[in-house]
Amino acid sequence: MNKKLVAALSGGAVLLMALSGCSGDDSDKKVNDWAKKVCDQVQPQLTKIADANTSIQQATSDSSKPADVQKADSAAFQSISDAYKALGSAVDGAGAPPVTDGEKTQKEAVNELNATATSYAGLKTKVDALDTKDQADFADGLKGVADELDKLGKNGDQALQKLQSGDVGKGMAKQSGCQKPPSTAGGAATPAAGGGS
Repeated sequence: MNKKLVAALSGGAVLLMALSGCSGDDSDKKVNDWAKKVCDQVQPQLTKIADANTSIQQATSDSSKPADVQKADSAAFQSISDAYKALGSAVDGAGAPPVTDGEKTQKEAVNELNATATSYAGLKTKVDALDTKDQADFADGLKGVADELDKLGKNGDQALQKLQSGDVGKGMAKQSGCQKPPSTAGGAATPAAGGGS
């Protein structure tokens, strides 16, 4: 019943991985200092998102009761929303990265992270409103949530990609806090961070 939701979550994880750095060479100390400020706060949020994805996967099977799926999805979406809000605060609090157009890049990334947080909060509201008494209605409602999640995964990570490109991306790649968190039991729905920027 909920498999489409898991597939959509896998796509949505691309947005999260935009923050997890890329391979890089030596970079300027100011950029590294900026990246450290952000990355020190990123790791717990990446872990929170990966754990939320895992909890949705674990609640997803054809034998799962709608009320259990609703509860797991609702909690996961809230957790992901909170994590993106915290990531936005981390990027905002670090100030503009010391690169050309740093202020614009930072502002766009913060706006994107906050918009993503708002989108996940909206998905939580939609899941909470689904009728769990009728399995067919619930499955249909969940399909709508999965479609929105799929769109969310395909849109809106341009500013984050820009933030983690060039010298800033190289600086972030060096910080352990911006590395992809280890997969949790059951395998989080997060693809590998991929190669360079």
